Amino acid sequence: MKTAWLFPGQGSQAVGMGVDLATTLIGKDRFEQAKDILSWSVLDKCQGDETELAKTLYTQPCLYVVESILIDLLKDKGQKVDLVAGHSLGEYSALYAAEVFDFATGLTLVKRRSELMSEAAGGKMVALMKFERSQLEEAIAAIPDVVLANDNSEQQVVISGTPEAVDQLCSQVKSKRAIPLKVSGAFHSPMMAEAAAKFKQLLEEADFSDAKVPVLSNVDPTPNTSATKLKERLIEQMTGSVRWRDIMLALPQEDMTHVLEVGPGKVLAGLIKRTCPNIEVGNVRSLNDF
Repeated sequence: MKTAWLFPGQGSQAVGMGVDLATTLIGKDRFEQAKDILSWSVLDKCQGDETELAKTLYTQPCLYVVESILIDLLKDKGQKVDLVAGHSLGEYSALYAAEVFDFATGLTLVKRRSELMSEAAGGKMVALMKFERSQLEEAIAAIPDVVLANDNSEQQVVISGTPEAVDQLCSQVKSKRAIPLKVSGAFHSPMMAEAAAKFKQLLEEADFSDAKVPVLSNVDPTPNTSATKLKERLIEQMTGSVRWRDIMLALPQEDMTHVLEVGPGKVLAGLIKRTCPNIEVGNVRSLNDF
């Protein structure tokens, strides 16, 4: 039996997430540590207003903190993991789970990432459901300033770029549903280059260790444990595409029999069930799931 832990990213947040974790010693300690680093309370944001929690500035640190506590509790209960991956922001939780950096280093990076990404304006992101992939690929190749930001599954993607280019693509590609995302900028696209350049400096200075278990990165879903390599991949992540479909397809190739989605929501678990029907899937969202 081999188990992979997967960590959701922005969009999976929900009011009330992580609140029960504050009743544990590990959780209480982490929430206090986070308050010192962020100068605001993750617990307050998680119990507050949905619109406020959905702001990139708060969503990303809150998710990282909640997912990190769940990781610590799983390890405290003797749970073993063979492989990790995270969706966009979730990659930071995955690297924490693989002991590439400590909690504070990860949160400091996520804090700065959220600040830079929330400042990036002028872009648009749209999720497309049920479409003709060849038609989509042709449109992306033909239209400048639009990219495939998240390749989530065979039938679900997110496109990112200038509003004009994204609208043009949506008018050319037939899909069952096209849902504009409530984000400030064109994440995972070349439009994030300025933010990525500012972030790179902080990332390069951060202290990374070789991973204890292999990590599948968003921009390169091949298993790796090298601190240098994992940092390089993370530097590319802000402007690069989230290759989640490839990450899922790699799981059976790496002999994974079980997957645990660690964090709020069930989106990743649902995608795995449809893509890798032979893998057993579970969720750890709260203390009840232990």
